[in-house]
Amino acid sequence: MKKLHLTFASALLVAGSFFAPNAQAQAPLKIGFTSVEYVLSQMPESKQIESDLKTYGTQLEAQLKSKQTAFQTKLDAYQKGGAAMTPVVKADTEKELQTMQQGLQEFQQTAQQSMQQKQQTLLRPVLDKIQKNIDAVAEENGYTYILNSDSGSNPILLHGPKEGDVSDIILKKMGITPTAAAPAPATQAPKATGSGIPAAPAGKTKTKTK
Repeated sequence: MKKLHLTFASALLVAGSFFAPNAQAQAPLKIGFTSVEYVLSQMPESKQIESDLKTYGTQLEAQLKSKQTAFQTKLDAYQKGGAAMTPVVKADTEKELQTMQQGLQEFQQTAQQSMQQKQQTLLRPVLDKIQKNIDAVAEENGYTYILNSDSGSNPILLHGPKEGDVSDIILKKMGITPTAAAPAPATQAPKATGSGIPAAPAGKTKTKTK
């Protein structure tokens, strides 16, 4: 499985900007980090997710292959017998071929989107489980912030004190009145990995209508 990254809606700000001038009187700042990719790879759910995604991708690939075969069969028949067709039959066949080819291209796009949605659905409970445990570890061990070390030079905030959330302040600064409490850091599932779904027939299969 390709690298999986967690990203959050709230931007990572300089740690000191979260605290009021009397921050020195509070508990010392404690920052930790973790590799979400490593944690995910060690979870038993990871292998099941890979297996489910592979199975789903195979199903989509089989559907597309079936559509490609039907299209190619129709195209071969047209190329062999097109000269003997009446103008009306020939025009109808060409239109049908164009419709089938367009359908193939649309199916390929839809399949990729479906694969991504499937991955997000499978990952969501696992990412939520990781986040819940990150919060618990932070509380139990006194960490003020926990960063995701997978992001290299741009660490991502995984945990922070509620009083450090300046989301509503920023909205008000822009003249926007918050309609609900500021949400907790939200995860976004990664982009779908390659599904192995082949491309729809290219331009060589296009027919020309006179």
